[in-house]
Amino acid sequence: MNSRKQKRAALYQQLRSATNSTSVTTTSIVVDATRYIEELKEKVQKLNQDIATLQNSDEQSSSLPMQVTVETLEKGFLINVYSEKNCPGLLVSILEAFERLGLEVLDARVSCSNNYRLEAVSEVMNYLQSYRNLR
Repeated sequence: MNSRKQKRAALYQQLRSATNSTSVTTTSIVVDATRYIEELKEKVQKLNQDIATLQNSDEQSSSLPMQVTVETLEKGFLINVYSEKNCPGLLVSILEAFERLGLEVLDARVSCSNNYRLEAVSEVMNYLQSYRNLR
């Protein structure tokens, strides 16, 4: 029983650290983590809007057409990127963007032959899944 309490305490400390929470109570830490996830979702939505804007401007200037979709899953996101032409360095740029957003790629399929296709499943942070497993 004591080790379970220690694991929970460690998990809450990890949540505090990951979300930059200054809260002391476990409820407040979970609330801060929830807010942090909502902020990440807003960032994803903003990035989708930025991508759509860039796609519109790209279509007007006849540059590289690209389709990007992001779907929210129970434990993270499903991200699809498709381009009719392969673009050198695109995979690295996408993975760097995931890292900046705090997304961990759990599974990915990439095809870079004549066109470019990426399907990635990502998770915001492992700490929240660990918390769910303790409940």
